[in-house]
Amino acid sequence: MEYSQKVLDYFMNPRNMGKIDDPDAVATEGSPACGDQVTIYLKVNPESQTIEDIKFQSYGCASNIATASIITELAKGKTLEEGKKIDWEDAASALDGLPPIKMHCSVLAVDTLRSAITNYEVTHKLAERPEFSKETIVEELGRILYPKVGKSIIDLKMVKYVGWHDGVATVDLDVPKFDEYRDNIAEEIREHLGRYPEIKEINITI
Repeated sequence: MEYSQKVLDYFMNPRNMGKIDDPDAVATEGSPACGDQVTIYLKVNPESQTIEDIKFQSYGCASNIATASIITELAKGKTLEEGKKIDWEDAASALDGLPPIKMHCSVLAVDTLRSAITNYEVTHKLAERPEFSKETIVEELGRILYPKVGKSIIDLKMVKYVGWHDGVATVDLDVPKFDEYRDNIAEEIREHLGRYPEIKEINITI
């Protein structure tokens, strides 16, 4: 697997790695059991709503560490609103690209940053936590990338149907049986949706 020099640099010399004592907000996404996890800590200026300091801890591969590190650099000094607009493509581009199979690491880093910002806003009564709905599931599926090309399974029309009823999430996929990433996609869906306490059961048809 070929990494850019920037990815290797941010992996071997990560910026802003560590933990903030008494952070204003913290969020953890991913799972060591699934291979990647990121925690992000924020210090926010309450008057300007600017991210004054940000640090991360991560568990995973070179891409996971590099993307978490670059996200902290992209977010530091930004307002919360500007931080929420940083997306996974910004992270990948700032690292001069990632192998398609590793693009999900940039999604994880962005999701963690946005979760930390949301946690800050909810705690400080600047916003209410979004109500869970079928649209929440669709949005989450839109963060899952097909490893071969690094594009969303929603954009690639691999999702035929999404259902939500009485705590059960149903996802019907259109992925050929011979596709080498078939099981990976299902595993990613379970990992992404499994973090929502509202979901008691996940049914995937593939």
